[in-house]
Amino acid sequence: MKVVLFCGGYGMRMRDGGSDLPKPMHPVGPRPLIWHVMRYYAHFGHTEFVLCLGYGAHHIKDFFLNYDETASNDFVLHGAEVELLGSDIKDWTITFVHTGLDSAIGERLRRVEPFVRDDEMFLANYADVLTDAPLDEMVSRFRASDAIGGLMAVPPQSAFHCVDVDEDGRLATISSLQQMPLWENGGYLIFRPEVFEHLTEGCDLIGDVCAPLARQGRMFGYRHKGFWHPADTVKERTALEAAYQSGNRPWMVWDSPADRDPLQAAIAELTAIER
Repeated sequence: MKVVLFCGGYGMRMRDGGSDLPKPMHPVGPRPLIWHVMRYYAHFGHTEFVLCLGYGAHHIKDFFLNYDETASNDFVLHGAEVELLGSDIKDWTITFVHTGLDSAIGERLRRVEPFVRDDEMFLANYADVLTDAPLDEMVSRFRASDAIGGLMAVPPQSAFHCVDVDEDGRLATISSLQQMPLWENGGYLIFRPEVFEHLTEGCDLIGDVCAPLARQGRMFGYRHKGFWHPADTVKERTALEAAYQSGNRPWMVWDSPADRDPLQAAIAELTAIER
C-alpha cells in the first residue's frame, strides 16, 4: 500500500530562527522525523512513498539522494570498502512531488492523485508524529468498513484542565482533558480513491473533506491509547530526542529488543522504573 506524506509546510512552530529545515527534517537521534515515520510504515510492509514537497524540498531530496546507511546500520570497513550488515531503505520506492509552497493539505493530496488513484486504498501522514499503534489492525478494520476515509484517534494531549462553570461563577467540576470523552486526530490517515471526488482546489483535508464525510457516516476512526507523540513544536521534538537518547523509543516498533544495545536497554529499563 502506498503512503502519502505531507512534508511541504513551513512548520513555523518548530522554527528557531537559525535553520530553514522543514519540520519533518528535524532530527531524532541520527535520523530526521520523516525517516522514523517512513521506517514505521516499512515495518508493516508499506514501502512505496509519495512525498508531497513544498518548503525546504531540497533538504528532503538531498537527504535521500545522499543517504548514509552507516548512520543507523552496523557495518564492516575493509580498507576503503564498506560492508553493510543491515539496510534501511534498499526496498523503498520514493516519489518526490513538488505540491506548492503554500498549498493546503487537501490541495497537496489532490496534486498527487495520479500516483495513488488506481490503488484500492492508500495511507497518508503529516510526517511529524510518532506512534507504536498496530497499523495492520487499523488497516484491517478500515478495509472491513465502507468508509471513504479513516484516521487514528488519540486522547487529547494538552495539559490544561477543563472546568464546568455555572451562571453564578461556581465551579462544578475540574478535570483534565484526558478524562473527558474526547478524541483528536492523530495524523495517521487512510483513504479509498473515492476521496478525490471530494477534493476541491485549495481545500483543507480535514475541515473541508473529512468533516463532511463524517457527517455522512463515511469516516472511520481507530482509537489508540498507546504511545503517540507529535513534534509540532521545539519542546515536543526535544522530548522525543531525550527519549531516544535514554533508550526509551516505543515508536521504533521495528527495533527488536534482541537487537538493542545492552547499555541503552539498561538505561531504558532504569528510566521506566524511575517513572
